[in-house]
Amino acid sequence: MRLDKQRLRMLRLISFSAILMLGVGVLVYALSEFLFAALACLPFMGYIAMALARVRRFTDDFKPKVVRLVLDFIDDGPLFGDLRYDPKRKMPIEKFMKSQLFITRPAVYEGEDFIEGRIGDVEFEMGELKVEEFSRVRQRLDSVFRGVFLRAKFKYPLKGSVLVLPKAKLPYLSETLKVYVKQGGHSMDNYISHKKFKETYVTYGHRNTKVTDLLTEELMSFILGYRKEKGEICLSINGENCYVGIWNHKDILEPNILKSNVSFELVREFYDDIYTALYVVVALDRAH
Repeated sequence: MRLDKQRLRMLRLISFSAILMLGVGVLVYALSEFLFAALACLPFMGYIAMALARVRRFTDDFKPKVVRLVLDFIDDGPLFGDLRYDPKRKMPIEKFMKSQLFITRPAVYEGEDFIEGRIGDVEFEMGELKVEEFSRVRQRLDSVFRGVFLRAKFKYPLKGSVLVLPKAKLPYLSETLKVYVKQGGHSMDNYISHKKFKETYVTYGHRNTKVTDLLTEELMSFILGYRKEKGEICLSINGENCYVGIWNHKDILEPNILKSNVSFELVREFYDDIYTALYVVVALDRAH
């Protein structure tokens, strides 16, 4: 509520500034002497600059305040250790590339809203990423990934390696599969009994990997449910490391100056992305 009252003050400030700008325009038009008109306008220009700075500060402060409230709520869970949040920090590119979910040479690698902490014995770090590469056929940038990316480290390494990719994204992840197969990966679809999951995702793994022990019916149903409501998920498991990518092409929790931001759906969208990534990690840790 305090943030929305602040938004209303910003809206009144913008309206007043617009009236001032109109008045300045009339003044400049009315005064034939340009130098005198310019000097007369300086105080108004300073006020406009101050108003724009206040609006910018509001938009910059809004998301971190809401995210910290969400994390305080999550942090009350019995499994969670202290969660740390840095709005300007991003997932290191080395860890993103090490996941081998995306075989790319990023031309753009931007991130924010870095969160790190612990769930039971599992250490994790996550954040929002925007990754783009140069197109191979056109003079433009192609999107590689945009959404929430998580890396978790298990206390006890999982046996083998697993790669799960959405079939809808395979045209853009062909290099990922090629590299994985060269490293000894094989299709594990025949071991997946969940019919809908097998229709929607491809599952690869290395020999002696008990895929069914990791991808439980509960976890596969959860991933399908999230996909139906929100978007695609991919994941990679290799020893003690687990990587989860959740596509989301929206600017999550970006405030709107012109309308109320007191919205459960606005906060829930961000909470759902965090919860989904952490649920996958907890389910995998519990399964092995």
